[in-house]
Amino acid sequence: MFRTKPGSRAARSRAAGGTRPPRHHPLVSLAPALLWGAAVLGYKYACPLARRDDLPTRIGTSAVLLVAGALLILLIRRSLLRELRRIDEVAGAAQGVVLRPLPARLDGLALAARRFSAHPAATVGGDLYEAVATDHGVRVVIGDVRGSGLNALGTVATVLGSFREAAHDEPALGGVLRRLDRTLTRELVRRARLEHPADPENPLVEEFVTLLLLEIRRDGTLLTVNCGHPWPHLLSADAEPLCRADPLPPLGPFPLPADLPLRHCGRLLPGQALVLHTDGIEDARDPSGRFFPLVDTLRRVASGPFTAQTAASDIRSALVAHSQGPPGDDAAVLVLHAERARTVPPQGGGRERRPAPAPSAQ
Repeated sequence: MFRTKPGSRAARSRAAGGTRPPRHHPLVSLAPALLWGAAVLGYKYACPLARRDDLPTRIGTSAVLLVAGALLILLIRRSLLRELRRIDEVAGAAQGVVLRPLPARLDGLALAARRFSAHPAATVGGDLYEAVATDHGVRVVIGDVRGSGLNALGTVATVLGSFREAAHDEPALGGVLRRLDRTLTRELVRRARLEHPADPENPLVEEFVTLLLLEIRRDGTLLTVNCGHPWPHLLSADAEPLCRADPLPPLGPFPLPADLPLRHCGRLLPGQALVLHTDGIEDARDPSGRFFPLVDTLRRVASGPFTAQTAASDIRSALVAHSQGPPGDDAAVLVLHAERARTVPPQGGGRERRPAPAPSAQ
């Protein structure tokens, strides 16, 4: 009896409670179609009846070949569709890891998001968003990578991966932005050297990311830092921009200033909501060329019964109705609703915190 080595791949698979599916050669899935085709050729060239030259035999042979050909096409089509479904499942799982579904609630906030991708076969495009609960409050990122669809997916993964780490590690929101900037710069330089190897010392970086960081503390205090992204809207009785200050340049081609302008934008009170979006929402046009009326749509949404899910769905439906179909560019909208007052933990109490790493240079 053979034993499996404790550290082998098979042993790890069994320990995980599953077995690895067997691998088949691609031609195995086409075996029925190939056998059927061989049978048809055998009938045509080996059967004495098929070699007769009278009209009824010709008609019968043609009918047999026609039916056999149709069945062969159906078998091949079914096999290809089965393989395509497997590929779609793998691609969907990979895209879901990059842009994970948001939780319905996060530290007293209700969340909902809707998105469109410019690539019809992709669920993730050049727009990104994420929200995480940290010791510093709920931190949110929303951004837009230059380009659309699958071409921007690598940059989206880089930015989101860096944010998920920095949001917990950096005590200040400016430190999160500097971490994202360093990570993105390394990725763009690496990619530029691969795409333009003739000049590795001076790589040409053409990609950039518009990005907005938001911090919602437990008392509702709102802090933001904006790099070329549309400002969120605050929904209460009306819909107003959260801030009107000029943003920083997008991340990528421009260095961050020594002093980051961190904006204090008041407080998010119970019953109020924030709507974050990418420029694909504002830039969507109808067939006559008119832009999507975002502010009017938000005012209409705020005037009725409000939940984060219904608000996000209503904005999406209004966008589709305006564009008469999905917009031609990547688009995303994120709704944060303060359903009730958020509790502030007592000083020195609450959960145990791990030691914070050294913050980035501000």
